[in-house]
Amino acid sequence: MTFLIIAAGILVTALLAYAIVNYIPRKLHWIVSIVLIALAALLIYKINFEIRKPIKFNKAKKARYAKVINNLKIIRDAEVAHKKVTGTYTANGENLIKFIDTAKFALTQTRNVPKTIDVGGGITKEIEERVVDTIGYEDVKAQFIGRDYKNMLQIPGTDQKFKIEVGFVEKIAGLKAPVFEVKVDKALILKGMDMNLVKQEKEAIGGEEIRGEYVRIGSLGEVSEDGNWPPFYDKGDKKDNE
Repeated sequence: MTFLIIAAGILVTALLAYAIVNYIPRKLHWIVSIVLIALAALLIYKINFEIRKPIKFNKAKKARYAKVINNLKIIRDAEVAHKKVTGTYTANGENLIKFIDTAKFALTQTRNVPKTIDVGGGITKEIEERVVDTIGYEDVKAQFIGRDYKNMLQIPGTDQKFKIEVGFVEKIAGLKAPVFEVKVDKALILKGMDMNLVKQEKEAIGGEEIRGEYVRIGSLGEVSEDGNWPPFYDKGDKKDNE
């Protein structure tokens, strides 16, 4: 687009210069000069606008993505807590919020206990058996202090909510592992922004950009609790968790 504007500006300037020399009386040259100055100013403005447009787009999109990713991280941590307590994930977002409010983690302690076993023929053997004791409980909610988990299902900047999908993946023959996935179309997050830039954004292949058409966490195709965004969006996590 910027190239076309520059090319058009050069063509118009050349045509005006030719017209001035061959067709326009000298006494009217001052009017043409004013027109040329105005066109030059307009051309400079348009070029500057086209150059700055993707810069402004990138700044705005990162701000929008950051809000969405923050909610996805809360959902992910809630799902991880749910799996730790119940053994599986849940697709019911409202129940997940209730789970945070009411569930408890069992605090355990592992110890080795001496045990005598009979190996046959009147022979015994001393072994150590690992025993796990429950020594108390901790509220799941304690891990979400300062985090707006009550609104984690809301897709920021929209009137829609995240959809949580769950399933199972067969890691090895006969052994299936629970999985979950939450994703949102980039076009929904970037609604109202330049459509050409949004289209380019949906074709991103990674690097410093969020790859693919969606902002996603988890996967229904593999055992993963990770998001598909670059580390840039996780920079504040370590500091926040300290």
